[in-house]
Amino acid sequence: MGVDLVRKAQENVRSIQTKLLEAQSIQKEYTDRKVRDMAFQDSEQVLLKVSPMKKVMRFGKKVNLNLCYVSLFKILDSVGSVAYRLALPPNLFGVHSVLHISMLKNYHGDGDYIIKWDSIVLEKDL
Repeated sequence: MGVDLVRKAQENVRSIQTKLLEAQSIQKEYTDRKVRDMAFQDSEQVLLKVSPMKKVMRFGKKVNLNLCYVSLFKILDSVGSVAYRLALPPNLFGVHSVLHISMLKNYHGDGDYIIKWDSIVLEKDL
């Protein structure tokens, strides 16, 4: 009876392991489809992604967290593999000029979706 109990437990463990591996492979496939390999060169122009405050009144409508891209900025240098130092104006982010790669987007030359940074009012405590 003890041998059968151990054998059933081992079979259950193997079954659980195979199901976990299947779930991991499905999640990895999904993630691999979504991930973009991004790398920028020094002195390249990029857009900075910002998220406005929740439920901001814009044009008389309440807007949830819509992503916006703020003006063009030049990359000064790379800080590690996923962070870049940008040439930001001092009143935009203060001393924080190193940003994660997820906050940057390549600039393709069409400026219709760019918000000029000088038209944005920032609070000091953000």
